[in-house]
Amino acid sequence: MANSKFEYVRDFEQPDKLLPNTWIVVRIDGRGFTKFAAKYGFEKPNDKRALDLMNSAAKAVVTEMPEITIAYGISDEYSFVFHKTCTLFERRASKLVATIVSTFTAHYIFNWSGQFPDKPLSPPLPSFDGRAVCYPSLQNLRDYLSWRQADCHINNLYNTAFWALIQQGGLDAKEAEKLLSGTLAADKNEILFSRFQVNYNNEPEIFKKGSVVFRDYELVDPGHNSSIST
Repeated sequence: MANSKFEYVRDFEQPDKLLPNTWIVVRIDGRGFTKFAAKYGFEKPNDKRALDLMNSAAKAVVTEMPEITIAYGISDEYSFVFHKTCTLFERRASKLVATIVSTFTAHYIFNWSGQFPDKPLSPPLPSFDGRAVCYPSLQNLRDYLSWRQADCHINNLYNTAFWALIQQGGLDAKEAEKLLSGTLAADKNEILFSRFQVNYNNEPEIFKKGSVVFRDYELVDPGHNSSIST
């Protein structure tokens, strides 16, 4: 960068290097996806096409950024994990978040027509926000991923019961919400089975547990890259 009398403005930039020797998790979330899902008629309680689209975008991010060790996604969010030894962008939070958010959004839009060929996108286009969090130990990282998966299970069980009451039980949203208020997991399972003959255990794993993108390493000729699996 050329020196000039204006270069002093760089002093206003805030340093945002993340703590060294910690696992970095960048989590992205869809912005306004409740309205977005309604606009394009996502199936309730789960739309496999929408989840496949999220997974394809996440897989592209992991492919393009070899520093990512694993990624986990549920609904309209995805968490990308960088190893504690990561030095990409000198561990600057703004750079890491911006790169993942922009890459993910680009592939989400690019792959949209593959999942929703009869529903072309129109403004406002889908977008995502993101944040970076550091976790000092492997146990902390495991607990974070366990937290996200527990959230997936809790939300999906509720949504499965909620939408069954509406779609098959004839209730409106307020009535379904009132009926489920204060119920435990066992109660929701009982409602699903006794009223609608739905065994929650038989629901697709992707709905109950989320999705994982990981690197499938194998012995290959030098120069070949590892494959990316979901």
